[in-house]
Amino acid sequence: MIIVHHLNNSRSQRVLWLLEELALPYEIRFYQRDAKTMLAPPELARVHPLGKSPVIEDGGCVVAETGAIIDYLTELTGRLGAPAQRAGALRYRYFLHYAEGSVMPPLLLKLVLGRVPLFGKSAQKRIQPMIDRHLDYIEAELAGRPWFAGDDFTAADVMMSFPLEAARGRAGLDDRRPATIAWLDKIHARPAYQAALSKGGTYAYA
Repeated sequence: MIIVHHLNNSRSQRVLWLLEELALPYEIRFYQRDAKTMLAPPELARVHPLGKSPVIEDGGCVVAETGAIIDYLTELTGRLGAPAQRAGALRYRYFLHYAEGSVMPPLLLKLVLGRVPLFGKSAQKRIQPMIDRHLDYIEAELAGRPWFAGDDFTAADVMMSFPLEAARGRAGLDDRRPATIAWLDKIHARPAYQAALSKGGTYAYA
């Protein structure tokens, strides 16, 4: 059985959701952030040297990084991976990497700056235009098709969930971008998403 090392309010919620979508059996090992630093506990370093979540174990194989885990699970089952059509496959791979490689860094930077006294809030104002550019791009993409890779739901949508949930919570994503909000409402209504939410515990972004 797959073991998910799951940290509250983290990217690992996406892994639980994908496992539910794929109907794969799994066990959750729960970890809590430090209330003051919001960092992962040191126990996670016993699973993987970086001490980060998500990490999964499957038959002695340890896989870290959300994108790598998504690749592992979609290849394992042959489901929810890249579409057969070339254009859809290219979009799938792009958004699978874009989620963490491009859109998440400015969101994280804004969060960190918000905790810096004095100059943090003024610095945040310089980050917001960068975030808005990403949100406008995503809005245009979702205005043209129902899912990130095309007409069908894929793991690219799972990957994109966390940055967009975070953006709605702290970076200005609202009804001014209706296609993106409709996409968020649509993923939150999926039975597999709700099942993962009920099993994963506290998650501030849903």
